[in-house]
Amino acid sequence: MATLLHVDSSVLPGSASASRSVTDAFRKAWEEQHPEGTVIYRDLSANPVPHITADAHSAVFADPSEHTPEQAAAFAARLEFIEELEQADAVLIGAPMYNFSIPSTLKAWLDNVIVVGRTAGDTQSAKGTPVTIVASRGGAYGPGTPREGYEYVQNYLGAVLKDMLGLDVEFIVPELTMAPHMPALADLVPLFEASRDKALEDAAAKGRTLAEQLAPKAA
Repeated sequence: MATLLHVDSSVLPGSASASRSVTDAFRKAWEEQHPEGTVIYRDLSANPVPHITADAHSAVFADPSEHTPEQAAAFAARLEFIEELEQADAVLIGAPMYNFSIPSTLKAWLDNVIVVGRTAGDTQSAKGTPVTIVASRGGAYGPGTPREGYEYVQNYLGAVLKDMLGLDVEFIVPELTMAPHMPALADLVPLFEASRDKALEDAAAKGRTLAEQLAPKAA
């Protein structure tokens, strides 16, 4: 049976969140296609992971037999997140843009799972795992737009997940999500709706496709 690691980071609940709505479409399609599979879910807004401490950081570079009690406890907490990533057959991440970047809760999760010499660097213990990232954003930041230079979500996550961890990264990008809520953007509502609908369709299709591809391998 295939395992999906699903990570959400929006501060908004349920359908109020653009990224959660799209990750939900992916997950439902995955579960319908592969009902016997496993989903590990982490809601980083409801249950934030701890930020890296000096003990959690230094424990990586010390022999486990020499860990202090504080280092041992801190690394054990990191190890749970690391092993979830390593054991997943596919990963789904909701990554809304906040102030041009990712939520701090998602950054904390990444800091926990990035370990040079294990998940990152020459080893890349989760290398090749397919990762679908729903990178929702309130405006338009694509190539050729006035704010293209302010797009730090895809650039950052691509560098970390693809280059550092060796994961197979694909983005789904619902944008202009603030159009229905800001009178100044009212003319852009049709573009927002088209972007949202495409993101939902792409997510469902990707969820089904990955489940089809991975289920036989995990059988």
